[in-house]
Amino acid sequence: MAKKQSVLVVCSNRKAYHDYFIESDYEAGLSLLGAEVKSIRQKEVSLEGSFVRVENGRAYVYNMHVKPYKFNSITEMDPTRPRELLLNKRELRKLAAQAEIKGYALVPLEIYFKNGWAKLKLAVAKGKHLFDKRESLKKRDLNREMEQSFKNKIRF
Repeated sequence: MAKKQSVLVVCSNRKAYHDYFIESDYEAGLSLLGAEVKSIRQKEVSLEGSFVRVENGRAYVYNMHVKPYKFNSITEMDPTRPRELLLNKRELRKLAAQAEIKGYALVPLEIYFKNGWAKLKLAVAKGKHLFDKRESLKKRDLNREMEQSFKNKIRF
């Protein structure tokens, strides 16, 4: 009997889908302190402007803002400190090689809890130019118009 997996999405980086072509995505665990986990569970987190970098065989997420937990009285934490990502060596080597290619970046897409563990979905992405962004907006508008026209024709 398979165990049912529960996934609770806390925060997503919608701007990444607008600014990048997503090539492939990975799931990584987050190395957090207890108060940070509580703050993330309350959705006090932002991925805006954050990025992932592989350094010395370890992956870190930078500029991920986790608001300090208001009931934490033990330690004062920096809200934008670099947080380590938990990946295996093969995935780290693969990510480092793909990030070295010109025009590619490692971008965090969303934070979620999977079976009680905080996870980060990160992607190998290629940057879009302005004309690419306009093209994707046009496609989205055309699809929306087509759906509306089909919806109106089906009504009797």
